[in-house]
Amino acid sequence: MDVPLWFALLVVGYLGVKLIRPPWWLIAVLLLGGYLLADSVLAPVINTAVK
Repeated sequence: MDVPLWFALLVVGYLGVKLIRPPWWLIAVLLLGGYLLADSVLAPVINTAVK
């Protein structure tokens, strides 16, 4: 079964917010931090670590 990555992340994120109930500022910091890291010089390092 092939599930698109965006859909899997959406489901995991939704369940995480519903079950754990983190503060909204923490969610915003994690999303913004991930976005900024993806466009930084660390992107190739993160890419090889994920693969």
